[in-house]
Amino acid sequence: MDQTHASESFDLLKAPWVLVRFLDGSDGEVSIREAFRQADSIREIVGELPTQSFGILRLLLAIIYRAHEDAITVDTWTHWHRDGLPLADIDVYLNDHQDRFNLFDDQRPFFQVADLATAKGERKDVGPLIADLPSNNRLFTNRAGEGAESLSFAEAARWLVHAQAYDISGIKSGAIGDPRVKGGKGYPIGTGFCGLLGGVYAQGRTLRETLLLNLVPQGSTADRDLIADIPPWEEEEPDGAAERPGLIPCGPVRLYTWQARRVRLFSEVDRVVACLVANGDKLTPQNMQTWEPLSAWRFSEPQTKAAKQTTFMPREHLPGRSLWRGIGALLPGIAPVVPKRDVPSGLAPGVVDWLARLDDAGVLEPSMRIRLRAVGMVYGPQSSVVAEVIDDQVLLPLSLLRERNRPLARQAEEAVRLADDGVRAVRRLAENLEKAAGGNGESRAPWAMESAWAALDAPYRAWLLSLGDDSDALDAIATWKSTAYGVLRAVGAELVAQAGPTAWVGREVSRLGQTELITTPRAEGWFLSALSKTFGSLARKDAAA
Repeated sequence: MDQTHASESFDLLKAPWVLVRFLDGSDGEVSIREAFRQADSIREIVGELPTQSFGILRLLLAIIYRAHEDAITVDTWTHWHRDGLPLADIDVYLNDHQDRFNLFDDQRPFFQVADLATAKGERKDVGPLIADLPSNNRLFTNRAGEGAESLSFAEAARWLVHAQAYDISGIKSGAIGDPRVKGGKGYPIGTGFCGLLGGVYAQGRTLRETLLLNLVPQGSTADRDLIADIPPWEEEEPDGAAERPGLIPCGPVRLYTWQARRVRLFSEVDRVVACLVANGDKLTPQNMQTWEPLSAWRFSEPQTKAAKQTTFMPREHLPGRSLWRGIGALLPGIAPVVPKRDVPSGLAPGVVDWLARLDDAGVLEPSMRIRLRAVGMVYGPQSSVVAEVIDDQVLLPLSLLRERNRPLARQAEEAVRLADDGVRAVRRLAENLEKAAGGNGESRAPWAMESAWAALDAPYRAWLLSLGDDSDALDAIATWKSTAYGVLRAVGAELVAQAGPTAWVGREVSRLGQTELITTPRAEGWFLSALSKTFGSLARKDAAA
């Protein structure tokens, strides 16, 4: 029999619900308080999806921001880095708000609306909460039985945080009291805010280090309203079904805990068996870089024209593209200026600028390597389904963030551009070999490109880590040219070896109104010429040495 919020209790401050991996390799669940207290023995937050981990990390960061009454400075950070997280302040803060972290409170359930309802009294199963449970194709999912029909309180809490951050767009339940509802339906307002980002954060060796590395002071004290930048559990009045009029972020805490949805969980005994998910507070990402440090940003000409002011948008992750291939977006100070606009074409994530600032202050180990992790969600048509979850990382030397090493950072980006040209040469080789064998040149080219990028992955990462304060920028790019030439030459040789006897004989192909004989030797010759043009004759000689 369905039970009300009043008959259940699940205190997120005391009950274990945050999935973590400890330093010894074991997994477990901890409460919010224990996440902070055991932060030195926890390696990382894990979850059903990487995006779930990202949402919970932001929740913990918001708590630290609010537990510290003043603006965070380099001195503050240095003190915490040396002596540990401000656990006493965190405990005092959580004690002051402990009644706001109950998942089933009858007045203020965490991240929910207590009396959320529709005119028909409907409720959904738990599917709308679970991002990896396709609503339209549940045959193809790892979930089955009870795991697809109900959730433990701990898992429900994790998916609740995730829904506020990443919920899909599309029609939602039409909640009573929401004036936006038409015909009993809540029409789309977009995804959760994190779904609009290309999430990037610095991952440390422990949870404590991860929290500190991403604790970025946003804006000046004058810009950030420390009083108004509050999470939903500090609001005097609880959320109702309607959107909060005029609500705008004024700091990272609002963004990290933004209520994009109005949610209500329904329980039976010790399981969540149903839910309602309705529209919450709409938020678009234009020019949120002041408050949102965990994403890279790009200048948008269309948005700038529409708003009649310079506008930056989040730089979303591209499916199938390794994070290092967008290294230029992660490094500060190397984005070119937009012609006639006098603004950079992109902005590095605020967390990267913060790490560079900490390095300048001398509070980080000079030889430190920074692990940047990318997390994001790719949506399908109208953002109404989850198409893919992005999870990647790149390890780079702290030296690349230093202003004096800007030429070296630019060469890191140039190396990717050269690799891209080289991979295109591999693609053309695959196309020509297929045409020489009588095909249309389209079937093997995508596979050849994937093989080329896969072959370049480890060499580029190793080369990137070799860059340091004593590296000469021209010598570094010369080394990469030689390495990349050798790698792609080997990929091309394998393609040639796989070409059958028909391709060696070749065939004539119409091209630009003329016929041209394509054979394996000719295709290989064009390929080697393209590689030499991209990487230079010196690279060819070095690779052969």
